[in-house]
Amino acid sequence: MAESGAQSTNSSFPVNLNTCTAQELTAIDGIGDTRASAIIQYREYLGGYTSVEQIKEIKGIGDALYEKISPYLTV
Repeated sequence: MAESGAQSTNSSFPVNLNTCTAQELTAIDGIGDTRASAIIQYREYLGGYTSVEQIKEIKGIGDALYEKISPYLTV
């Protein structure tokens, strides 16, 4: 159940887009390795997210997916 070496916050939601790891993002249904990597790369490009809605600017994250995953995200 608990992953060895994982932080206790690993499965707690929402995850902060500005501090989360790819592993934390992939715990959200609808986010796989490729999308998690894109979210982190875009965070680095922006210098940090100012709103969760900014992830819709990433290719492949449209309104439907945003509605599904946004409750699990925060900034």
